[in-house]
Formats: sequence, structure tokens, C-alpha cells
Amino acid sequence: MNGLAARINDALPQTQCTRCGYPDCAGYAQAVADEEAGINQCPPGGAQGIERLALITGRPLLPLDPQFGTEGPRAMAVIDEAWCIGCTLCLDACPTDAIVGINKRMHTVIEAHCTGCELCIPVCPVDCISLEVETPGLSGWQAWSAEQADRARQRYDTHAKHRNTDARLAEKATEPAAPQDASDRKRSIVEAALARARAASQARPPPAKT
Repeated sequence: MNGLAARINDALPQTQCTRCGYPDCAGYAQAVADEEAGINQCPPGGAQGIERLALITGRPLLPLDPQFGTEGPRAMAVIDEAWCIGCTLCLDACPTDAIVGINKRMHTVIEAHCTGCELCIPVCPVDCISLEVETPGLSGWQAWSAEQADRARQRYDTHAKHRNTDARLAEKATEPAAPQDASDRKRSIVEAALARARAASQARPPPAKT
């Protein structure tokens, strides 16, 4: 990420909601810096967020592009615990690890960590997750703060590291074993033959006494 992209990323709310059309806030920031994306694609940032990006990039102010969503109050995900089946799909979908639970057990949302990204809702097979308005009458940066954005980015970075580590471990577990060289194969064959010989010797009945 170049210097301009880093400054743009610092001005984003870090909800990691993907509504801008990019996988995360950093990806969107880089696209804006590369002039591949407009400064008006972030609904959580709202009008004030567009103003921030306009100042940083020197581009003219624009209204929020409606194809990416609308500005509104910040919401929080709520799980109907009576319907939750503990499938854990929402745990993987949450970009800030705001949902806790284990397989086949009830899950719950930690309010302080939820960014209202909505990514957990479409993956729930029983539709037990809904959104509740947390900031009625307030939207964009009026409903969010720099401190909350910083915490969300830290949690997202940690979540991403764990996800990448898990992916590497899963990939390694499915890798075929490295082929043995000739000396290793020969040693294995000899050791196997010796083991069979010892086993046969132990299984042989003792000679009859005369």
C-alpha cells in the first residue's frame, strides 16, 4: 500500500463490509489511490466520509453512489438464540470476530466488536440473525468514531492472520508426502524385512524336547 492509499485507508470507517465492491477497506483505499474506484462508494462513511476522501485525493465532491447502498444509522447484528443451531458459518463470515460460539452450541454477538457489516446475515441457514439500529438519527461518521475504526481494523487484521494461518495448515494437511530418495526407500525396505523376520521368529513354536 502506497502513501496515498494508506492515508485514504486511515480515513475509512474500517467496517470491512465490502459494500464498496472490494474485499476490505484497504482494498478499496488502494483502488481509490489508483483511480480505479470513486470516492463515493462507502455507505458507512456517508457524506462526511466522501468529504474526507475528496480532501485527501483532491477530487471533486460527489453524492454517495446508490448502487453501493445508502447512508444510514449504524446497526448491530443480533442472534435469536432460540433459533441458532451453532453451525459456525457466521463465525467465519464476521470480519472482526465479534461473534462467539462453538459448533452445535448457541452463538452470540459481542456488541463492542460488531461493525454492522451485515456479512453474517446471508450465511445463516436458519435466518436467526437480524440487525438492530444502534444510533437512531445518526449516520456516517456521526454514528462512528476514529477509536472504533482503529479497533475494528486491529481486530480485522488479527482475524485475517488467523484465517491465513488456518488456510495454510489446511493446505499443508492435504499435501502428499514428499517422495523418499533411493537410500531412504532402501532403508525402509530393509527395516520392514527385519521386522517381518523378527515377527516370524517370535511366532515360530519352540522345538520339541527329546
